[in-house]
Amino acid sequence: MLLDPSAREADGESVRIAKDVLCGGADVKVTLPESPSELDRVLAHRGKRRAVVIGSDQALQRVLQALHRQRELDTDPVGLVPVGGPVATATARLLGVPPEPVAAARTVLAGSARRLGMLLDDGGGVVLSEVRFTGPRQGRTGGWRSLWAKLAAAEQASPTGSEELRIEADGRLLVDVHQRVRHLRVAMVDGAMELVLDLDGSPQRHRAGRLTVAGRGFGYEADGCPVGPVRHRTWTVRPDSWRLLLPAG
Repeated sequence: MLLDPSAREADGESVRIAKDVLCGGADVKVTLPESPSELDRVLAHRGKRRAVVIGSDQALQRVLQALHRQRELDTDPVGLVPVGGPVATATARLLGVPPEPVAAARTVLAGSARRLGMLLDDGGGVVLSEVRFTGPRQGRTGGWRSLWAKLAAAEQASPTGSEELRIEADGRLLVDVHQRVRHLRVAMVDGAMELVLDLDGSPQRHRAGRLTVAGRGFGYEADGCPVGPVRHRTWTVRPDSWRLLLPAG
Protein backbone atom coordinates (compact mmCIF):
# COMPACT_ATOMS: atom_id res chain seq x y z
CA MET A 1 0.00 0.00 0.00
CA LEU A 2 1.47 3.33 -1.12
CA LEU A 3 0.37 6.13 1.15
CA ASP A 4 0.88 9.65 -0.14
CA PRO A 5 2.31 11.53 2.88
CA SER A 6 0.17 14.54 1.98
CA ALA A 7 -2.99 12.44 2.28
CA ARG A 8 -2.54 12.13 6.05
CA GLU A 9 -2.26 15.90 6.31
CA ALA A 10 -5.30 16.46 4.09
CA ASP A 11 -7.65 13.89 5.69
CA GLY A 12 -6.06 11.69 8.32
CA GLU A 13 -9.38 10.11 9.33
CA SER A 14 -10.08 8.83 5.81
CA VAL A 15 -6.56 7.41 5.65
CA ARG A 16 -7.05 5.63 8.99
CA ILE A 17 -10.38 4.15 7.89
CA ALA A 18 -8.96 2.94 4.57
CA LYS A 19 -5.98 1.33 6.29
CA ASP A 20 -8.23 -0.46 8.79
CA VAL A 21 -10.42 -1.90 6.04
CA LEU A 22 -7.49 -2.97 3.89
CA CYS A 23 -5.51 -4.48 6.76
CA GLY A 24 -8.61 -6.34 7.92
CA GLY A 25 -9.01 -8.05 4.54
CA ALA A 26 -5.48 -8.62 3.24
CA ASP A 27 -1.83 -8.89 4.13
CA VAL A 28 -0.84 -5.26 3.71
CA LYS A 29 2.54 -3.55 3.78
CA VAL A 30 2.30 0.21 4.25
CA THR A 31 4.96 2.47 2.72
CA LEU A 32 5.23 6.26 2.62
CA PRO A 33 7.52 7.13 -0.31
CA GLU A 34 8.52 10.79 -0.04
CA SER A 35 10.46 11.16 -3.30
CA PRO A 36 10.31 9.79 -6.85
CA SER A 37 13.45 7.72 -6.27
CA GLU A 38 12.00 6.17 -3.13
CA LEU A 39 8.76 5.43 -4.97
CA ASP A 40 10.74 3.70 -7.73
CA ARG A 41 12.57 1.60 -5.15
CA VAL A 42 9.39 0.58 -3.33
CA LEU A 43 7.65 -0.47 -6.54
CA ALA A 44 10.70 -2.35 -7.80
CA HIS A 45 10.84 -4.40 -4.58
CA ARG A 46 7.12 -5.00 -4.05
CA GLY A 47 7.35 -8.65 -5.12
CA LYS A 48 3.91 -10.14 -5.73
CA ARG A 49 2.08 -7.38 -3.86
CA ARG A 50 -0.29 -5.14 -5.80
CA ALA A 51 0.23 -1.40 -5.80
CA VAL A 52 -2.57 0.31 -3.88
CA VAL A 53 -2.54 4.11 -3.72
CA ILE A 54 -4.09 6.09 -0.89
CA GLY A 55 -4.10 9.69 -2.00
CA SER A 56 -4.95 12.11 -4.78
CA ASP A 57 -5.20 11.73 -8.54
CA GLN A 58 -1.63 12.97 -8.79
CA ALA A 59 -0.44 10.29 -6.38
CA LEU A 60 -1.95 7.69 -8.71
CA GLN A 61 -0.40 9.47 -11.68
CA ARG A 62 3.05 9.31 -10.06
CA VAL A 63 2.71 5.59 -9.40
CA LEU A 64 1.67 4.89 -12.98
CA GLN A 65 4.58 6.96 -14.28
CA ALA A 66 6.95 4.90 -12.15
CA LEU A 67 5.43 1.62 -13.33
CA HIS A 68 5.72 2.81 -16.92
CA ARG A 69 9.42 3.59 -16.41
CA GLN A 70 9.90 0.10 -15.02
CA ARG A 71 7.92 -1.44 -17.91
CA GLU A 72 5.44 -2.93 -15.46
CA LEU A 73 2.42 -0.80 -16.25
CA ASP A 74 0.22 -3.80 -17.03
CA THR A 75 1.80 -6.36 -14.71
CA ASP A 76 -0.94 -6.17 -12.06
CA PRO A 77 -4.10 -4.13 -11.46
CA VAL A 78 -3.68 -0.96 -9.43
CA GLY A 79 -5.96 -0.05 -6.52
CA LEU A 80 -6.92 3.47 -5.48
CA VAL A 81 -8.49 4.94 -2.35
CA PRO A 82 -9.08 8.62 -3.18
CA VAL A 83 -8.19 11.07 -0.40
CA GLY A 84 -8.50 14.80 -0.90
CA GLY A 85 -10.92 17.46 -2.02
CA PRO A 86 -13.08 17.48 -5.17
CA VAL A 87 -10.35 18.94 -7.37
CA ALA A 88 -7.69 16.56 -6.08
CA THR A 89 -9.84 13.48 -6.74
CA ALA A 90 -11.77 14.55 -9.84
CA THR A 91 -10.06 12.00 -12.11
CA ALA A 92 -10.76 9.17 -9.66
CA ARG A 93 -14.47 9.99 -9.83
CA LEU A 94 -14.39 10.05 -13.64
CA LEU A 95 -12.73 6.64 -13.66
CA GLY A 96 -15.45 5.20 -11.43
CA VAL A 97 -13.59 4.80 -8.13
CA PRO A 98 -15.94 5.14 -5.11
CA PRO A 99 -15.26 8.44 -3.32
CA GLU A 100 -15.86 7.10 0.23
CA PRO A 101 -12.85 5.44 1.91
CA VAL A 102 -14.73 2.32 3.07
CA ALA A 103 -16.27 1.65 -0.35
CA ALA A 104 -13.00 2.37 -2.14
CA ALA A 105 -11.01 0.08 0.17
CA ARG A 106 -13.57 -2.71 -0.27
CA THR A 107 -13.27 -2.27 -4.03
CA VAL A 108 -9.52 -2.79 -3.72
CA LEU A 109 -10.18 -6.04 -1.86
CA ALA A 110 -13.03 -7.43 -3.96
CA GLY A 111 -13.38 -5.33 -7.11
CA SER A 112 -12.83 -6.23 -10.74
CA ALA A 113 -9.88 -5.13 -12.83
CA ARG A 114 -10.91 -2.97 -15.77
CA ARG A 115 -8.61 -2.08 -18.63
CA LEU A 116 -8.19 1.64 -19.27
CA GLY A 117 -6.26 3.82 -21.66
CA MET A 118 -3.97 6.77 -21.06
CA LEU A 119 -1.90 9.36 -22.87
CA LEU A 120 1.88 9.07 -22.69
CA ASP A 121 4.03 12.11 -23.37
CA ASP A 122 7.58 12.25 -24.66
CA GLY A 123 8.72 13.72 -21.34
CA GLY A 124 7.82 10.56 -19.43
CA GLY A 125 4.46 11.78 -18.12
CA VAL A 126 1.09 10.06 -18.15
CA VAL A 127 -2.38 11.58 -18.51
CA LEU A 128 -5.44 9.70 -17.32
CA SER A 129 -8.14 12.28 -18.01
CA GLU A 130 -7.22 15.51 -19.78
CA VAL A 131 -4.66 18.14 -20.74
CA ARG A 132 -5.55 21.83 -20.63
CA PHE A 133 -3.34 24.51 -22.06
CA THR A 134 -2.85 27.37 -19.66
CA GLY A 135 -0.11 29.59 -21.08
CA PRO A 136 3.42 30.13 -19.70
CA ARG A 137 3.99 28.74 -16.20
CA GLN A 138 6.68 28.35 -13.61
CA GLY A 139 8.76 25.20 -13.92
CA ARG A 140 7.31 22.02 -12.46
CA THR A 141 7.89 21.36 -8.78
CA GLY A 142 9.51 18.04 -7.94
CA GLY A 143 8.80 15.54 -5.24
CA TRP A 144 5.91 13.48 -3.93
CA ARG A 145 5.02 15.99 -1.21
CA SER A 146 4.66 18.84 -3.69
CA LEU A 147 1.55 17.38 -5.33
CA TRP A 148 -0.89 19.28 -3.13
CA ALA A 149 0.97 22.51 -3.80
CA LYS A 150 0.57 21.85 -7.52
CA LEU A 151 -3.14 21.26 -7.09
CA ALA A 152 -3.56 24.49 -5.18
CA ALA A 153 -1.80 26.33 -8.00
CA ALA A 154 -4.03 24.61 -10.56
CA GLU A 155 -7.19 25.73 -8.73
CA GLN A 156 -6.04 29.34 -8.77
CA ALA A 157 -4.71 29.33 -12.32
CA SER A 158 -6.70 30.72 -15.24
CA PRO A 159 -5.95 30.76 -18.95
CA THR A 160 -3.57 33.56 -19.84
CA GLY A 161 -5.00 34.49 -23.23
CA SER A 162 -4.23 33.27 -26.73
CA GLU A 163 -1.12 31.26 -27.53
CA GLU A 164 1.16 31.03 -30.58
CA LEU A 165 1.41 27.28 -31.07
CA ARG A 166 2.06 24.80 -33.84
CA ILE A 167 -0.32 21.87 -33.45
CA GLU A 168 -0.20 18.61 -35.40
CA ALA A 169 -2.57 15.67 -35.02
CA ASP A 170 -1.48 12.37 -36.57
CA GLY A 171 0.99 14.34 -38.71
CA ARG A 172 -1.69 16.71 -40.00
CA LEU A 173 -1.15 20.42 -39.35
CA LEU A 174 -4.12 21.92 -37.48
CA VAL A 175 -2.62 25.22 -36.35
CA ASP A 176 0.52 27.11 -37.35
CA VAL A 177 2.36 29.66 -35.24
CA HIS A 178 0.85 32.69 -37.02
CA GLN A 179 -2.60 31.65 -35.73
CA ARG A 180 -3.67 32.43 -32.19
CA VAL A 181 -5.02 29.58 -30.06
CA ARG A 182 -7.62 30.74 -27.55
CA HIS A 183 -8.29 27.34 -26.03
CA LEU A 184 -7.04 23.78 -26.38
CA ARG A 185 -8.24 20.83 -24.35
CA VAL A 186 -7.13 17.25 -24.93
CA ALA A 187 -9.08 14.45 -23.29
CA MET A 188 -9.33 10.68 -23.23
CA VAL A 189 -12.79 9.75 -24.59
CA ASP A 190 -13.73 6.10 -25.08
CA GLY A 191 -10.10 5.08 -25.36
CA ALA A 192 -9.23 7.75 -27.92
CA MET A 193 -7.74 11.25 -27.82
CA GLU A 194 -10.27 14.02 -28.44
CA LEU A 195 -9.13 17.60 -29.09
CA VAL A 196 -11.29 20.67 -28.57
CA LEU A 197 -9.59 23.56 -30.35
CA ASP A 198 -10.79 27.17 -30.38
CA LEU A 199 -9.15 29.76 -32.61
CA ASP A 200 -11.90 32.29 -33.23
CA GLY A 201 -14.73 31.46 -30.85
CA SER A 202 -15.92 28.48 -32.90
CA PRO A 203 -14.61 25.30 -31.23
CA GLN A 204 -13.41 22.48 -33.47
CA ARG A 205 -13.32 18.82 -32.45
CA HIS A 206 -10.76 16.33 -33.70
CA ARG A 207 -9.80 12.77 -32.83
CA ALA A 208 -6.24 11.53 -33.07
CA GLY A 209 -3.80 8.93 -31.87
CA ARG A 210 -0.86 11.31 -31.65
CA LEU A 211 -0.67 15.02 -30.89
CA THR A 212 2.37 17.30 -31.12
CA VAL A 213 2.39 20.87 -29.80
CA ALA A 214 5.31 23.28 -30.21
CA GLY A 215 5.78 26.92 -29.22
CA ARG A 216 8.16 29.47 -27.74
CA GLY A 217 7.28 28.33 -24.21
CA PHE A 218 3.87 27.12 -23.11
CA GLY A 219 2.36 25.65 -19.98
CA TYR A 220 -0.33 23.03 -19.56
CA GLU A 221 -2.13 21.08 -16.87
CA ALA A 222 -2.06 17.27 -16.99
CA ASP A 223 -4.92 15.93 -14.86
CA GLY A 224 -4.88 19.25 -13.00
CA CYS A 225 -1.12 19.27 -12.40
CA PRO A 226 0.72 22.33 -13.83
CA VAL A 227 3.64 21.53 -16.14
CA GLY A 228 6.00 23.82 -18.02
CA PRO A 229 6.97 25.97 -19.58
CA VAL A 230 8.10 23.66 -22.38
CA ARG A 231 8.79 24.24 -26.06
CA HIS A 232 7.67 20.89 -27.44
CA ARG A 233 5.51 18.02 -26.29
CA THR A 234 4.04 14.95 -28.00
CA TRP A 235 1.24 12.81 -26.57
CA THR A 236 0.42 9.32 -27.81
CA VAL A 237 -2.66 7.24 -27.02
CA ARG A 238 -2.01 3.96 -25.23
CA PRO A 239 -5.36 2.12 -25.24
CA ASP A 240 -6.00 -0.61 -22.66
CA SER A 241 -2.52 -0.07 -21.23
CA TRP A 242 -3.25 -0.45 -17.50
CA ARG A 243 -5.81 -1.97 -15.15
CA LEU A 244 -7.68 -0.33 -12.29
CA LEU A 245 -9.68 -2.11 -9.59
CA LEU A 246 -13.30 -0.89 -9.82
CA PRO A 247 -16.59 -2.04 -8.29
CA ALA A 248 -17.68 -5.41 -9.67
CA GLY A 249 -20.56 -5.31 -12.10
